[in-house]
Amino acid sequence: MDMDGVLVREEHLVPGADAFIDDLRANHVPFMVLTNNSIYTPRDLRARLLRTGLDIPETSIWTSALATAQFLDQQRPNGSAHVVGESGLTTALHNIGYVLTDRDPDYVVLGETRTYSFEAITRAIRLVENGARFIATNPDEKGPSREGSLPATGAVAALIQKATGRAPYYVGKPNPLMMRSALRALGAHSENTVMIGDRMDTDVRSGLEAGLQTVLVLSGISGAETAELFPYRPTAVRGSVADLVHKVTEPLA
Repeated sequence: MDMDGVLVREEHLVPGADAFIDDLRANHVPFMVLTNNSIYTPRDLRARLLRTGLDIPETSIWTSALATAQFLDQQRPNGSAHVVGESGLTTALHNIGYVLTDRDPDYVVLGETRTYSFEAITRAIRLVENGARFIATNPDEKGPSREGSLPATGAVAALIQKATGRAPYYVGKPNPLMMRSALRALGAHSENTVMIGDRMDTDVRSGLEAGLQTVLVLSGISGAETAELFPYRPTAVRGSVADLVHKVTEPLA
């Protein structure tokens, strides 16, 4: 399941999310909480969720930073990267044995940060121009804040792409690669797994393309009318995860 818009909304618990998680545990249904946000480590996110009243272990949290690190480890083990991002991404890359450097790195890896600087973007552009492969954790163009929208990874990636003529490879949703890496971490198979999300363009699409059944909840970004605009459909639509309480073994019924 996605995190923001499904379990929490702007640091507040989605009503019924705690009962839903309790019901999953009571019925021994394994689950993974996903997020395209690469700023935080699973430990950070666990602490954030605890503050809302949800007790989710670190091992049940999968981020675009972890998916990116796993992808790079498979592509070029023990490589090097120049990172524009926060501790969630740098920690994930350190944990796979990557060297973080701005001297002839194998990759430029762009993630989420609240402190994008002209200097950091310029350095990334020059490294990509000099041959570094361009990776971005997720394609989200903007994110929410109390003051309004904030530019996110996809927007900054577009700037670097425009300057270099080199498009990034996005690892996070809607790339089904992130979904498959989460399935492996969960030890699950797509045939027996349901993806629950609040966005048609990322959650439902990535679940669909990874071969999962999908549930769109209307507690976040996409509304019932929005869902009708897409050429694909979720398997089921629910108001929120509260509607799945006592139905976790048959969420599509």
